[in-house]
Amino acid sequence: MEIRSLGLRTDVALLELGGSVVEHHDDHIVVRTPDNPTYWWGNFLLVGSVPEPGAASHWLERFADVHPHAKHIAIAFDTTTGTTEQLAAFAGDGLTVETATVMTTGVVREPARPQRAAEYRALVGNEDWEQWIDLRVACRDARHSEAGIREYSVQQSHAYRRLVSDGHGEWFGAFEDGRLLSSMGLFRASEGLARFQSVETHPEARRRGLAGTLVHHVSSFGLTELGAHTLVMVADPTYAAIRLYRSLGFTDSESVLQAERAPIDAQ
Repeated sequence: MEIRSLGLRTDVALLELGGSVVEHHDDHIVVRTPDNPTYWWGNFLLVGSVPEPGAASHWLERFADVHPHAKHIAIAFDTTTGTTEQLAAFAGDGLTVETATVMTTGVVREPARPQRAAEYRALVGNEDWEQWIDLRVACRDARHSEAGIREYSVQQSHAYRRLVSDGHGEWFGAFEDGRLLSSMGLFRASEGLARFQSVETHPEARRRGLAGTLVHHVSSFGLTELGAHTLVMVADPTYAAIRLYRSLGFTDSESVLQAERAPIDAQ
């Protein structure tokens, strides 16, 4: 199965580079991350098209077959224009259905009010990555317990550090007085194509220009050091950060459609 969606194609490419196992079938793809079983979107099912309402049960059963020990459900659909209304049957089965906006650019503008007081650099060494784990915990949403997101983040840090050490990109942070307040990764997904990962800013440091300045800094790295001609960012269309990305030059390219259910003990 060839993946049409740029967002999903880059997702799967980076997961595979980071050590996930990708299993291709005619009409779906199975992604497994054995080292991090609590990583919902590292252990998911990618369906080749948006199914008819009557087929929802088939794909839920298929997810259970290929991820028999998973406490979560995560299914993505290979479409570029999907809407949540198309997944009403999954919502009826208790899953959360949502879209994400895939954004692209080949030129990034500096933010209108850059934050120049912070230090912007790549993460290096254990201390930086331990701060990254703490930042992930601080930024977690209500679906994740502190213990659960910390366990996931520890394992995920190993995958991201492997991507860095293998020369696929870097993880960057904005630091003030040595404290990591904002972070994001950028990795080469294929020739000429680089994908952002996990743009996050500590709740106490938001709306200060850190993320926008860091995106600009990291984008310059991608367009020069990584040799990318297209940068890819996936954003929540309902979250304020999407306006920031647009102001920096990113434009909406497609929608990613997915359905998920958190583990009961995480709700």
